[in-house]
Amino acid sequence: MARDLVALLERRDADGYVFRTDLRLRPDPAATAPSVVLQAALAYYEGMAQNWERAAMLKARPVAGDLAAGTAFLEAIRPFVWRRGLDFAALADLHAMKRRIDQHKGTGLAAAADPATRLLGHNLKLGQGGIREVEFVAQTLQLVWGGRTPALRVSATVAALRLLARAGRLGARAAGELIAAYRFLRRVEHRLQMVADRQTHSLPDDVGRLAAVAAFMGFADTGGFAATLLRHLLRVSRRYAEVFSAVPGGEGWAARTDALLAPASLAALGFGQPQAIRDAIARWQGGQMRALRSERARELLGAVLPDLLRAFGRQTQPDAAWARFDSFLGRLPAGVQLLSLFQRNPQLIARIAAVLGAAPSLADHLASNPAALDGLLMPPEVGRLGPWLATRLLDARSLEDTIGLIRRSVREEDFAISVATLEGRLDADAAGERRAALADAAIAALLPYVLGDVARRHGEVPGGALAVVLLGKAGGREMMAGSDLDLMVVYDHPALASESVVPAGGPARAVPASQWFVRAVQALVAGLTAPDSSGALYAIDMRLRPSGNKGPVAVSLAAFASYHRAGGEAWTWERMALTRARVVAGPPDLQARIAAAIRVAIEHAGPPARVCADAAEMRARLLRDAPVPGPPYALRNTKLRPGGLIDVEFVAQVLQLVHAATHPQVLRTHTGQALAALAEVGLLPADEAAMLCRAGKLWRTAQGILRLTQPRDPAAALSEASSEALLHAIRAIGVPAVDVAGLQGILDATAEQVRAAFARHITEIAP
Repeated sequence: MARDLVALLERRDADGYVFRTDLRLRPDPAATAPSVVLQAALAYYEGMAQNWERAAMLKARPVAGDLAAGTAFLEAIRPFVWRRGLDFAALADLHAMKRRIDQHKGTGLAAAADPATRLLGHNLKLGQGGIREVEFVAQTLQLVWGGRTPALRVSATVAALRLLARAGRLGARAAGELIAAYRFLRRVEHRLQMVADRQTHSLPDDVGRLAAVAAFMGFADTGGFAATLLRHLLRVSRRYAEVFSAVPGGEGWAARTDALLAPASLAALGFGQPQAIRDAIARWQGGQMRALRSERARELLGAVLPDLLRAFGRQTQPDAAWARFDSFLGRLPAGVQLLSLFQRNPQLIARIAAVLGAAPSLADHLASNPAALDGLLMPPEVGRLGPWLATRLLDARSLEDTIGLIRRSVREEDFAISVATLEGRLDADAAGERRAALADAAIAALLPYVLGDVARRHGEVPGGALAVVLLGKAGGREMMAGSDLDLMVVYDHPALASESVVPAGGPARAVPASQWFVRAVQALVAGLTAPDSSGALYAIDMRLRPSGNKGPVAVSLAAFASYHRAGGEAWTWERMALTRARVVAGPPDLQARIAAAIRVAIEHAGPPARVCADAAEMRARLLRDAPVPGPPYALRNTKLRPGGLIDVEFVAQVLQLVHAATHPQVLRTHTGQALAALAEVGLLPADEAAMLCRAGKLWRTAQGILRLTQPRDPAAALSEASSEALLHAIRAIGVPAVDVAGLQGILDATAEQVRAAFARHITEIAP
């Protein structure tokens, strides 16, 4: 049938033919019949297809026959065409194909002074500055960025160029020049093919016939036509070169590496064990590593190897950092995409070297999640993260898709936050706010999908709704790498809605209203904690809900209010925890009512003496139950040590409980902001508030850097790289720490000041 259809379209009669046809864009055309079995095509695109075939499928659309089947096929290969990671390998591959075309066809412009002479015989499609170069610019930029930006997924070249310019991926002037050139070149091509109905893309090779083309194009003379056409060709050639400028030809491995890998050269770069470096690179060259088995991967590595060695040689412990990079490469399934990223973005190499040199935990994360590198290439997200994450979820087709996309997006952004912290672009407080905003966005994005899934299985509770409350570090917007999510979920529904309502005849099964909300919370927690190869996205702690682990995971608003009423069951430490409570997801009306109930609970915490006594007793119990190891590991004791971070937080929380009823403006979830508010209304001396704020930031900075750079084993000594990163971060917040010993003295002095403030405001007030 396929052969007969092609024959009908191409058969010539007195009126010519219908269409020329080309079946070479089907999967593996040299080995397959003109019609291809669907499953075989899918298997080909999933495992063997190349980047130029992705570019070809940008323009694919079903036009005849079973259109639904055609649409389903294109949907099935969407992950092949539109990859979620930034794919600079496509840039290099398509440019390499264009170079092969140029070498095979000899497509450059002639060297002559006269424009008309330069254009004789020039191929408008495949030649320098031609139609194919315009298409390659549009298609490659679409392939690189379209996986993350669905709006770029259009088939028309002109429309794609406009959208790329609008998205900031191509300069507006460059897009305008390419569009104008593309239209002009297409008009010339059409007129060439109108002459004798010929399939040609080349200009005539003599001046006389070129003059006829100029007249056909409406020009008064050949010179004017040639000058205009040449201007368009040169503009396209220049813009094409700008896009592909970072993709070199690639010299041989040996020629580029022999001198570089000499022991003296490696030692001069800073490596203490040159032979270990040479052995690792020999393994790479021999194809013993899965990621480097292809010739293309080894060619790319040869191109970036000098930059890699220089970047790792600058690290505090270059040999250890290089070993981590070797391990990182060894866990990759393929290396072309990563090395293309390095080649296209040389500054990324230095940043990755710094991460691998200072932060083993981030190195492990990179090894398991190479896509985390994408977060370092994207411009930092500004403003609200909710719309950003919602855009990332446009590709989701199911709850599982949604969870996977949220997990990937959050991890990429969290990795970028960690790297920015190490690089000094974010301080501890800015990083904490960013991580908390990321958690807010993840919960708000996941919640509607979870509720929809529960509704499909159990119907809906009429008039019912739930909202999510964050407490602890997430509630206070002070999250660090690896912080848990302290979570509480509160729901409400009309008294008459005792159970869910399901559609008649459907598969959903009604359940009691309380059970419906419990299942919704369980599904939400499962979505946030569902593990993959890298573990769970977040660790969830729900012990701060009423009655702790003994209470239901979903708490009704009425039960919450009753539990926290004046003289009720709540403990002082639970009220202290509520000072950091933020309602982050759910219907606005319910959020407002929960926030009001939280405020009432805080305002009725009890007499100041009892609040202080309870807080002092709890702090003493923490010191007794979790003894803090002393020097030389005291640098790690930023949280639990006397005068540490917990004491700063206790002062802020206790003073808020004591004064909330008369001074509600002191209720701030962030510790530093709460201390500042207490000072503004005269409830805390300004100098003492400033000291506590400085201490809190010092503790958070030290704890945040150590979480990134050191394992959590308190008996492990600080590595040289960790010490350097810690001192750099401490100096960045204005603390003049010269070395680790000096920093230890500063921390001890700070702890004494904080402990004295704790005694004045808590211990001395307690009866």
